[in-house]
Amino acid sequence: MGLDGLTESQIQVREAIAEICKQFPDEYWAEKDQTQTYPNDLHRELAKGGWLGICMPEKYGGAGLGISEATIMLQTIAESGSGIMGPQTIHAQVYATALHTRLVWTFGTDEQKDRWLPPIISGNQRACFGVTEPNVGLDTLNLQTRAERKGVAVNLCLLNSRPHTAISSAQVASRMVLLARTTPFNTPGVKPTQSLSLFFASIKEEDGVTPRKGIEMRKIRKMGGRGVDSNQIFFDNFEIPAEDLIGEEGNGFKQILHGMNAERCLLAGEALGIGYAALRRAARYASERVVFGRAIGQNQAIQHPLAQSWVDLEAGKLLTYSAARTYDELASAVSEAGSPPGEKIGARCNAAKYFAAEAAFKACERAVMTHGGMGYSVDYHVERYLRDVFVPRIAPVSREMILNYISQRVLGLPKSY
Repeated sequence: MGLDGLTESQIQVREAIAEICKQFPDEYWAEKDQTQTYPNDLHRELAKGGWLGICMPEKYGGAGLGISEATIMLQTIAESGSGIMGPQTIHAQVYATALHTRLVWTFGTDEQKDRWLPPIISGNQRACFGVTEPNVGLDTLNLQTRAERKGVAVNLCLLNSRPHTAISSAQVASRMVLLARTTPFNTPGVKPTQSLSLFFASIKEEDGVTPRKGIEMRKIRKMGGRGVDSNQIFFDNFEIPAEDLIGEEGNGFKQILHGMNAERCLLAGEALGIGYAALRRAARYASERVVFGRAIGQNQAIQHPLAQSWVDLEAGKLLTYSAARTYDELASAVSEAGSPPGEKIGARCNAAKYFAAEAAFKACERAVMTHGGMGYSVDYHVERYLRDVFVPRIAPVSREMILNYISQRVLGLPKSY
């Protein structure tokens, strides 16, 4: 990948993260994928370098950088050969606690920030993100999980909730950013957007391993990125201390909106990393593989698709980092007013995620086809990249919903759903 279009700070982050990732070759990630073993080693090394706090305030030991730098960090990890597994070991906590997503930093109290941020920056604790229910999906305002106070108690309790699904890293996380309904449906005088609340809930006992009473975790068997667990989470009379409520009760939906565009940038970076890794392997194989007395890379049928993927990935890179920088600039500009930069930057962040994921998918598919039969072998790693690249195509929002958003918000077309 060329460095044009990147800032000096982004280049410095890229070089430092690439040095760490040299410790973890493709074979490391293939073994983690095949054995479905969590890659704790990368998390430990990133913590040693202080990179878990890349977007967190310097006051708490973070670097105080923006989503632009976080995006290049996650891209570099994916590009090193980790596929989606490497970035996903830290994705949730970067997103949940980042300075510019503001979920904890803006809405948390000073006491909460003092209590929550240092353990995450040091690597002693990890966070995961719990919003999605299987029957709700992107229709967040119809979230079913109910939190209510028990009698006159200050604490809240999740009562026999619908499962939260596709919750990554819950098996190793100590805390969860959790969205729950604190006002029943159709309560007079309460808007749907005022019925949800956000918590930074402790989900493990003091040992950091045993789930707390009232929570059950079930691993989901999945196609790719199998070293990082995905889970269904069930709550049954799970108690949350009121002190773990982020911001004001009923403002959870608005708070979540502050971070959605940032996460699109992070996923775009992860997609680009996978795409560039696949393209690198394809070009190398095409140069080395000799058939009928000549390298297959001499053939335009091989060259042109790979060249086109390079063009697409570079275009996706420019779109992604333009969106990330604009997000950082707007987030800083509105920090005093407290209003999210969503309407001003939403289309660009959505477009970046869409384009980068599609470009990466094509690059991975072409890498497999360039390898021919060997592309189907785990020994050449490109099949793993192809499995992994579906994640940024699907999450956190589908291609179709992105096109719906752009159709409605940019082109002014009628809402279609």
